[in-house]
Amino acid sequence: MPKSRSSLLTRRGLIAAGGALGLVAALTACGGSDSAKDGSGDKGTGGAAAWSFKDDMGKDVTAKSTPKNIVAFTGTAAALYDYGVGVKGVFGPTKTADGKADVQAGSMDVSKVEIIGNVYDEFNVEKYASLQPDLLVTNTWEKDSYWYLPEASKDKILKLAPAAAIGVGGDVTMDKALARTADLAKSLGADLNDKKTVDAKARFEAASAKLREATKANPGIKVLVGSGAADLFYVSTPATSADLKYFQSLGVEFVTPDKVEGGFFESLSWENAGKYQADVILLDNRTGTLQPEELKAKPTWAEMPAVKAGQITPRVTEPIYSYEKCAQIVEELTKAVQNAKKVS
Repeated sequence: MPKSRSSLLTRRGLIAAGGALGLVAALTACGGSDSAKDGSGDKGTGGAAAWSFKDDMGKDVTAKSTPKNIVAFTGTAAALYDYGVGVKGVFGPTKTADGKADVQAGSMDVSKVEIIGNVYDEFNVEKYASLQPDLLVTNTWEKDSYWYLPEASKDKILKLAPAAAIGVGGDVTMDKALARTADLAKSLGADLNDKKTVDAKARFEAASAKLREATKANPGIKVLVGSGAADLFYVSTPATSADLKYFQSLGVEFVTPDKVEGGFFESLSWENAGKYQADVILLDNRTGTLQPEELKAKPTWAEMPAVKAGQITPRVTEPIYSYEKCAQIVEELTKAVQNAKKVS
């Protein structure tokens, strides 16, 4: 997974969830049935057709009827929103300190969703239970790992409603994550033949073709994927993130760190931040990471060839997996590659 904000910011204390234990038994039935199978002919309460979805953990996630009370990781909720599927609550970066929408909230109106937790390791189990959730949705970066569910309260949370996870790491590429998110949205009532969705998919495909053309027209451009914190500079490998693996398949040449920790990145002290030379830097855009203005205070940052050349572009480290949002990401990267000069 990408470097979580738990290591970029001071972790808040875990949410006390004692009262949620008493709610688990009462609300488990509201979350759906483990036996219902979509398309089996079974009917849920009120004659509604049963619902099921096989998620990227290989689990058959089921409910008595199509879930309506959905709670999702913020970025996943933003993707569902782009398909016309609303959620009742979110967890993950949703509002910044000044009350504005976080970049991971996408086009959602964050004033209209219940925020269960706004930072890593924060999840109010009682508030979640009070929403009477039918379904929890998030991403998964590693086997059997639900993104942004605190380990301390994960078991309580998963007892309250069925949970579905969309893969965005490992062997998954961006196009696969997009297709699977669209599949989930369709199962929840989205119309994938809607003109907006059809146009967005066509835009993504066109953007991908242009990126491939750009890498061929400007060969040898080395791209470093970095994330700045107060004491460390993280250099990511393209091998385990859906977006980077996809860009690599289109011809983007990434700097690959040689001491990868946990499968995702190498941590460098700021004294050694210039270890790898690159022509373009894709810089983590998440709230809580240091941005170019703040990084000016780091002498080794200022000395990097790509920084001197002004060849820095934001990296959407946790993409919103709708075709609309990913088309924008690919278009921005294409511009960066097209305009880059060889400086390393």
